[in-house]
Amino acid sequence: MSRTGTVAAVDLGATSGRVMLGRVGPNELALTEAARFPNTPVQLWEGDRSGLHWNIVELFRSVSDGLGSALRAEPGILSVGVDAWAVDYGLLRGGVLQGVPYHYRDERSAPGTALVHDRVTAAALYQQNGLQYLPFNSLYQLAVDRVDGRLADVDALLLIPDLFTYWLSGSAIAERTNASTTGLLTAGGAWNLPLIDALELPRGLFQPVVEAGTTVGSLLPSVLSQVGAGSSGAGAGAGAGGPARAGGPVVTAVGSHDTASAVVAVPMGSTNAAYISCGTWGLVGVELEHPVLTEAARAANFTNEGGVDGRVRFLHNVMGLWLLSESIRTWQARGIDADLVTLLARAEESTSPVPIFDADDPRFLAPGDLPARIDEWCAEHGVRAPLDPVEYVRSIVESLADAFARAVEAAGALSGRAIDTVHIVGGGARNRLLCQLVADRTGLPVLAGPVEATALGNVLVQARAQGLVAGDLETLRALVARVFAPALFEPRHAAVRR
Repeated sequence: MSRTGTVAAVDLGATSGRVMLGRVGPNELALTEAARFPNTPVQLWEGDRSGLHWNIVELFRSVSDGLGSALRAEPGILSVGVDAWAVDYGLLRGGVLQGVPYHYRDERSAPGTALVHDRVTAAALYQQNGLQYLPFNSLYQLAVDRVDGRLADVDALLLIPDLFTYWLSGSAIAERTNASTTGLLTAGGAWNLPLIDALELPRGLFQPVVEAGTTVGSLLPSVLSQVGAGSSGAGAGAGAGGPARAGGPVVTAVGSHDTASAVVAVPMGSTNAAYISCGTWGLVGVELEHPVLTEAARAANFTNEGGVDGRVRFLHNVMGLWLLSESIRTWQARGIDADLVTLLARAEESTSPVPIFDADDPRFLAPGDLPARIDEWCAEHGVRAPLDPVEYVRSIVESLADAFARAVEAAGALSGRAIDTVHIVGGGARNRLLCQLVADRTGLPVLAGPVEATALGNVLVQARAQGLVAGDLETLRALVARVFAPALFEPRHAAVRR
């Protein structure tokens, strides 16, 4: 195999999005940014409350502009793939989006837990879907939608990355890795129709499940026209599910849950490695061949989510870098000059003791004044609160490292893996203080990078589907390790326990 080609990854995170060009060949893997843009939610008045929503139309405009930039830079793009966050969705009628998708941090989903667990117990639910309890999981949101009447006049549900895939290709599908986060898939990867019926959800909402690497269609002519590539030689799409015109880009389903794509690009050389995909959330776990559905795993709130190539992502959600970004936003809104890079540098030099709080405490989930909530947690637990932004940042990073270390230890114990290495990918790989503290607290070497693991995993799945590379996930990861050598952080002392 000697062909080299270029694909485009649309990678949408909870706070920002990007369009990345990936040039891939048997011994080549290069990533270039074509566009980067904010993803800022909006509050909309709903008669009696203000609802938090994704600004989905503006986000698609940014994606379209980014694809235009990508196609102008590289007219010969072979494929486009979309990954995004989990659990949230758009509701459609006759192919038309109805309303603005809700943000998982919106408080409306709170009654959903009781609505679901009144019909199926938490223990029984875990045996069916293997998911950790999160109050905003899709099935809880859908239970609220049913009671509120939002499902009465719709005929399709598309998770966020699948919605963008539909707008790009005209094909309505449910990619398995993200569909697995709804709580409505069986362990075998099919829609759990008995559970869907038990929750009185319309079966017709749920689209055919496809695997990562499936070609779902071609870029629609309307999309190519919108991005300014309709007559550029990039080629017009043939419509939903149709073949691409010679030389035109296809749309490929990737690991559409961003963590699934990120895990593809974790340069793990051992089955005993743990990973931390660290961005807005910190996803801490191991990759398995089969789910772990024990009561101990449920009690520890570990999840079994779909991975690429049928793997299982056995992991636990930790609040992640959201704690830093939302604190910075709070200080800046007060007129405080708060620059994260500067604060992290000063926090790394600080030797003052700071409180280590529970980063998994649900009080930290919603947007708002997180420093005040840290103060509240400290008051409740009889410890001194941080005194200034530097101490808050140090406290947050120490607390995240503590939560990550505990999750790594639990992942190993629950899965039967003797963890010997921790990989940190995503934005957290840039945070030297965090990486070093995770090494110190686990007593294990930490390998940090790549930062753009999600985009790389997206690119690699597309490249394999296009025949630019071949092999299993281990082969793809070996290519990542050769091109994007991770930084090593050795533990400075024995593991810290608390």
